[in-house]
Amino acid sequence: MSRRPRICDYGDSSYRQDFWEGQGRDYEDAVERRLLRSLFQRRGGCRLLEIGAGFGRISGEYRAYEQVVLLDYSLEQLQYARRQLGDDGYLYVAADAYRMPFRPASFDAATMIRVLHHFEDVPAVLRQIRAVLADESRFILEYANKRNLKAMARHLLGRNGWDPYSLAPVEFVELNFNFHPDYMRQRLSESGFRLQRALPVSWFRLNVLKRALPTGMLAALDAALQHTGWELSPSIFLDLHTTGNGSQALIPAEDPLAIMRCPETGAALRRAEGGLVSDGGIRWAIQQGVYDFRQPLSKM
Repeated sequence: MSRRPRICDYGDSSYRQDFWEGQGRDYEDAVERRLLRSLFQRRGGCRLLEIGAGFGRISGEYRAYEQVVLLDYSLEQLQYARRQLGDDGYLYVAADAYRMPFRPASFDAATMIRVLHHFEDVPAVLRQIRAVLADESRFILEYANKRNLKAMARHLLGRNGWDPYSLAPVEFVELNFNFHPDYMRQRLSESGFRLQRALPVSWFRLNVLKRALPTGMLAALDAALQHTGWELSPSIFLDLHTTGNGSQALIPAEDPLAIMRCPETGAALRRAEGGLVSDGGIRWAIQQGVYDFRQPLSKM
């Protein structure tokens, strides 16, 4: 894309209260936590990047890793996450995922859950993710599936407004996209990712079912359907590995600056009064323990 992609910024919104807390999404939360625990229960590593971490809803599921880096564009959401999780094993970075402030091969795992649907340039963000992952790293990606049972039924009845079978992403609300499974496979392969398995989730995302049946029962039924491979649910989890391209080994984790770089120039960073400064003289803020790379404080 020639222009800079649009960015979805929750800012100081009440997303946590309006979408999750007390909003009838216990089933979706339980399904995602259960799946993540099964994916990570026997596997850990050095450093995991959580892209679009928001207020840290599921960040605690990644403690098998020595360090978890929470990245989001919303400074306020990350500050809330830090108050809840603390600094032991966690690092908080406010940044544009199209311009990540990390050195190549800084992570041996990454997750992106309930986030990709806000990106209009999927290849660009996938390239950024691949660049910060070492060879043979793990990437757990969730995306909104346009070819789901409800969308297909609505299309059959002429009530959908868009074709669930076409490969092109559909923007049904501003900066909210649904993706076809074949489109995602193509983009991921082009970006250097190898698919291990696809796990369809949230089969029972209907209010009538969530009101009628216990959350635990629905989550257990959902877990059984995840292993069918039927990519017809509204949400798909992909278990991916990076393919080899000669990237460098992981950088040791002791100093946060060891993995960071200026997102505008790629230059090294050093601490300065009130924040960080790059070798090129670009200054960045640290606000309440969150490294803020959204907009520089100043430039030389």
